[in-house]
Amino acid sequence: TVVFGDPDHVEVRGADADRGAFMSPILLCGSGSSTAVHDVEAFGPVATLLPYDGIAQAIELARRGQGSLVASLVTHDPAVAREFVLGAGSAHGRILVLDRDDARESTGHGSPLPQLVHGGPGRAGGGEELGGIRGVLHLMQRTAVQGSPDLLTGVGRRWVSGAQRRVDGVHPFRRSLAELRLGDAVTAGPREVTLADVEHFAEFTGDTFYAHMDEAAAAANPLFGGRVAHGYLVVSFAAGLFVDPDPGPVLANYGVDSLRFLTPVKPGDTLTVTLTCKQISPRGDADYGEVRWDSVVVNAAGLPVATYDVLTMVAKTWPPAGT
Repeated sequence: TVVFGDPDHVEVRGADADRGAFMSPILLCGSGSSTAVHDVEAFGPVATLLPYDGIAQAIELARRGQGSLVASLVTHDPAVAREFVLGAGSAHGRILVLDRDDARESTGHGSPLPQLVHGGPGRAGGGEELGGIRGVLHLMQRTAVQGSPDLLTGVGRRWVSGAQRRVDGVHPFRRSLAELRLGDAVTAGPREVTLADVEHFAEFTGDTFYAHMDEAAAAANPLFGGRVAHGYLVVSFAAGLFVDPDPGPVLANYGVDSLRFLTPVKPGDTLTVTLTCKQISPRGDADYGEVRWDSVVVNAAGLPVATYDVLTMVAKTWPPAGT
């Protein structure tokens, strides 16, 4: 049923309607049993309204196209949005969820942002583009490399767990970027964690979570079975073990990646940390570069307590030129 417009009449400006291929805007209305609207993709100013009884039927109608670049859902209800995206997502490359909060800044149904993937399954072609850096990597060749940890370290220029370490009595923090090598390492410890340490850390930081301060409650916890040290106390003690305090090529610690706490530490446990140079990334426009260090903290039984990467900025040469 034609709701608006006349398929047999067109008005144009600056052109001849009889000599060109023109069509006036048309709005149609179908029913739930309509099939042509799903089988024929109209490239032109044509839209079809399809009534639906509920979100489940709306999903079923949206999936009949057997693949689409984009669908738009207008709702302010997160539950409805989730149900529709989960139900219709596999048939669409992108879903725009529009509501009162994002309508003003929306780029529109047909305008993807460069950081979003663009493409769709089935009838939409099965292609994919954009997606930020993913769009670049998607088109690059990928090659799997098999080998020993030492060989993988040499090929990838990133230290792999199990590869050799160099421990020669020189603390890695005393080496400049020019002197540092993958696998340079230091092992420090052990250091005992006492109940007084745990209580002082709790009071000093304000982190008085019951697992650190309430023996009865901590004992009832199925993960701990008694009072345990703070994870960040463990990381702090580890830093105290491996850090070289004097001025040197390490200029700053600017972060920690992939921190995981694995084995609870109880008062009386001891900690040992091994720090290994994992990746070296010189900066072309600066006198320093980034160094990523693999960090593993273990207890007296050799069980891993915490694992993480320490990120530092290291001078290319030391002492600096001119000093």
